[in-house]
Amino acid sequence: MAYEFERKQRIAVLGGGPGGYEAALAGAQQGADVTLVERVGVGGSAVITDVVPSKSLIATAEASNSIGDATDLGVQFFVRGASGKPARPDVAINLAAVNKRLLSLARQQSEDLKASLIHAGVRLVHGEGRLDGTSGIIVSTAPGDSGTDFDRIEADTLVVSVGASPRILDTAVPDGERILTWTQLYNLKAVPEHLIVVGSGVTGAEFASAYRALGADVTLISSRDQVLPGEDADAARVIEDVFKRNGMVVLSKSRASSIVRTTDGVLATLSDGRTVEGSHCLMAVGSVPNTAGIGLEEAGIQLTESGHIRVNRVSRTSMPNVYAAGDCTTELPLASVASMAGRTAMLHAMGDAVNPIEIRNVASNIFTQPEIATVGWTQKQIEEGIAQGDIYKLPLASNPRAKMMGIKDGFVKLFARTGSGTVIGGVIVAPKASELIFPLALAVEHRLTVDQVARAFPVYPSLSGSITDAARAMHIVR
Repeated sequence: MAYEFERKQRIAVLGGGPGGYEAALAGAQQGADVTLVERVGVGGSAVITDVVPSKSLIATAEASNSIGDATDLGVQFFVRGASGKPARPDVAINLAAVNKRLLSLARQQSEDLKASLIHAGVRLVHGEGRLDGTSGIIVSTAPGDSGTDFDRIEADTLVVSVGASPRILDTAVPDGERILTWTQLYNLKAVPEHLIVVGSGVTGAEFASAYRALGADVTLISSRDQVLPGEDADAARVIEDVFKRNGMVVLSKSRASSIVRTTDGVLATLSDGRTVEGSHCLMAVGSVPNTAGIGLEEAGIQLTESGHIRVNRVSRTSMPNVYAAGDCTTELPLASVASMAGRTAMLHAMGDAVNPIEIRNVASNIFTQPEIATVGWTQKQIEEGIAQGDIYKLPLASNPRAKMMGIKDGFVKLFARTGSGTVIGGVIVAPKASELIFPLALAVEHRLTVDQVARAFPVYPSLSGSITDAARAMHIVR
């Protein structure tokens, strides 16, 4: 008697960043035959050259700041000088050691992710890949890579998660030594004497904040009225005030027309003719998707003018069996969104139950000092009438735990639907705002009212108590 066995669904994933990793893992967990192609390492740029190393650097900067700020709490650091009298020591930063540590952390994280995929049964291929229509991936394996004899990977479903790279301007070409992208900063052996940062978006603001805390003189060149132009205006104002108070030079409404290397540094020329001299320059002017030359157009996959892959709310492209996730798509360029998109794509492809991604419910964070965390509708959308809501803002300085910790900057801002009191968004500016935003993310996702949030018991004293206080202040009288 002959038996027919159902063939496993074949999944091929191009790119091992957060989106590709999560897609491959989800596919393997559901019994698919999964192959993942990655040219650098599992985790992609998010783990190896972006999120993990940058946030590790920021953690070092926070540690440096905490030592300097401890004086406000009555903690003083002194050494005995030559005369025997106390002298206040400088906080020294060994940037070479810092960079060695954070790159080691990135490699370890990549290896941990790789081990998880292998344990789940995912086949890993190290090499350059491109789509061969919608039924496979052609791979050029990396030299010296053993056990990867694939020329073409056949697949029923394809997932593209190739990420993005720093945007390069013809007028400021990085050389990896003085003019740098954010992926090249980790080659520095010492803290820059004077770092010029071009671009005041999330990446520029984060690195400007970190390097100022590490002791570098920093000049931030912003083409807009205010730093972080796409963020909550109150939050951006707090951050800019902190930047200036800490000695950073912020050049607003200024555009860098060229960056050139000099004998011992860099020279930035602004569009109005002014010049700024520094030791190094970080170009933080956005990113471009890594979608060119990998067979997308030939496969009939729709792209935007910027080269991003168009996807729907289940991460499907214009071709039914091809999905995409991460910074190469039209979704929010966040690692958390990439991971969710990759998993959503695989659940949908395998016929499992899936909830379409609701971008408005995504919590995001900017790792400046203090941090800015947001979720849901924005104040600007409420003021423009796009959403109907009430706004309540509570300064963090009134929080008892904040007073104990010496925190003077920041706030909790809550948005609630007019009439019903349903929480529709919020902003938190505080140390570790990335940890504090989660209760608001839960409230937005599950449509809790301010009264329901207010009924939860916060620890006293705690920074999270300000969330409950703001919710109580927005009580809906019945």
